Amino acid sequence: MKRLMFYCQHILGIGHLIRSIEIVRGLIDDFQIYFINGGKVIEGFPIPANVEVINLPAIETDSEFRTLRVSEEFVSVEAALDCRKTQLLDLFDRVHPDVLTIELFPFGRRRFSTELLPLLEIAKASGTRTICSLRDIVVTKQDRERHEAKICKLMNRYFDVLLVHGDPKFIPLETSFSRVNDLNCDVYYTGYVVQKSEANVDETVDEIKPFSSSQHPMILVSVGGGRFGHELLECVARTARLLEGKIPHRIQLFTGPFAPNEVLERLQQYASQCYNLTVDRYTPNFLNYMRRADLSISMAGYNTTLNVLTTGVRAMLLPFQGNDDREQTIRSERLEELGVVRVLRREDLEPEQLARKIVDALQQQPHRVSFDLQGVEKTAQIVRSIQQNQKTAA
Repeated sequence: MKRLMFYCQHILGIGHLIRSIEIVRGLIDDFQIYFINGGKVIEGFPIPANVEVINLPAIETDSEFRTLRVSEEFVSVEAALDCRKTQLLDLFDRVHPDVLTIELFPFGRRRFSTELLPLLEIAKASGTRTICSLRDIVVTKQDRERHEAKICKLMNRYFDVLLVHGDPKFIPLETSFSRVNDLNCDVYYTGYVVQKSEANVDETVDEIKPFSSSQHPMILVSVGGGRFGHELLECVARTARLLEGKIPHRIQLFTGPFAPNEVLERLQQYASQCYNLTVDRYTPNFLNYMRRADLSISMAGYNTTLNVLTTGVRAMLLPFQGNDDREQTIRSERLEELGVVRVLRREDLEPEQLARKIVDALQQQPHRVSFDLQGVEKTAQIVRSIQQNQKTAA
């Protein structure tokens, strides 16, 4: 069986990890996969069987993307990156992959160049096919011209293929990256990568939370990994008391696996004071919760937004705007224009205001729209053809 190395570095949320694992799930029938995780390990996160996971020394960042952090065993980030570089090169030497897939880089994660460029150099010298796996929207920088020039230089030197996990009829890559035509590699749109099942999770929502039955409709609240979005969680928790006598719904709130303990404890204290709120840290069964929900209130990340589209749930999205990042704003505002979701603004995070919006949202039905959601299947088809040195029509 052919061998594929897949590198994923999540530093703040878990969206990159979720999307990458879904892609891997579609490739396991054709490749022996070595999945390289550069971020913090998430307990209970479902990994497909027969995938070898290599957990590098974890590197993460603060919510403003200003500082990279490593564990105390390393004296500096540079020391950790040097150790990781050695691990990556040793793995490549052991595996001799036919395909190397790197998620996001060089469109992002360029602070990891010291470990990735040596890996790409050896892949190029070995004739390994190299793929960049990219979501639909690129985070733009203040010096956009220089940023895009660097992307083009690295893509044209090291990568054979760019896979854009989006639908150009909805958001073409040119919306956030103006130099697509300057890329020498093949560029394919795969459609959006969606979660279709949570492997290795046998519990149903009813087994997990008794109030999730049809007699007790549910509002689902989440913020992805939990390193940011605490103001949304806090506002919903304070709003729960106002909604107790207005709607029959129960609120299931997940803080995310990376939320600080003090955030979880404060929200659970709110929950102890009102009957309609339950607070938990994380569930690998999240998609099943969303299928059962009457309303989802969340940040506007790629994966959560795609879960909204595939389940058809009513949704209120709060875009993340840290680090001047407009990715979530662009996607959610376009969906709001189509009548699919409602966008929350910072000024909406006041309990009485949010309570009115929740009641109003529950009385409306979202519009249904058609996007290309075959990202897993099309990615697998393209990668198979790439490995065979064939051209594949997008």
